[in-house]
Amino acid sequence: MHYLKLPFRFLYCLYAFLLFFIIMLLLLPFVIVSSFFGKIRGGNFIFRLCGYWADCWFFLIGIRHQNIYETQYDKSKHFIFVANHSSYLDAAIIVKSMKQPMRVLGKIEMTKIPLFGFIYRKAVVTVDRSNSDNRAKSVEILKSVINKGISIFIFPEGTFNLTSEPLKEFYDGAFRIAIETRVPIKPVLFLDACQRMNYKSIFSLNPGKNRSVFLEEISVEEYDQKDIELLKQKVYTVMDQKLRAYKAAWIK
Repeated sequence: MHYLKLPFRFLYCLYAFLLFFIIMLLLLPFVIVSSFFGKIRGGNFIFRLCGYWADCWFFLIGIRHQNIYETQYDKSKHFIFVANHSSYLDAAIIVKSMKQPMRVLGKIEMTKIPLFGFIYRKAVVTVDRSNSDNRAKSVEILKSVINKGISIFIFPEGTFNLTSEPLKEFYDGAFRIAIETRVPIKPVLFLDACQRMNYKSIFSLNPGKNRSVFLEEISVEEYDQKDIELLKQKVYTVMDQKLRAYKAAWIK
């Protein structure tokens, strides 16, 4: 039965990827015009355009998205959002889920994708994790973004979680920035991304439900630089426990 479904899965993926680029191509002129309005005003509008793209794409390919708020929060305030990372679909989920001005720390490798890469560079702060100078520069850009009242989004795992555990080990960056800027952390869970598109293949894309769970914000007022590890472990524990409670599919 599995092999009988493969041709339909392949055709669905072709349809989805074709729509991916068609919708993006339609948005491209607006992205180009927005880029002339500066990195703040123009960047905010480009992020919003990406949200419209995700709204349209998810609807047309049958992905039913839901934001779940364990506690309501003030979207006019800025936060450091952190989430688990397990799928190439995560980039689309971010712009679908987030409804406020945002800059995402993203892998520089994604800029190589035709068309998508151009828009990606306009909407995210890229980082080359293999280059220490580039990593440091990216952190400084993120801090300057926060100081302008704009939220940032970081995957603290850095790369895909390829394990059967809820999370892999966190990097320090998000928590160091939080303590230095005194901006609270807002953990988010992407519960279904790996089921909608497994990291092993982009041709694993399939329709169905997709949930983002917004957890209670974590204040950093009581922490200083010597407490980075303590803060990191606190956020890790909260996210780990919640992923288990929601029975995330990849956990064994």
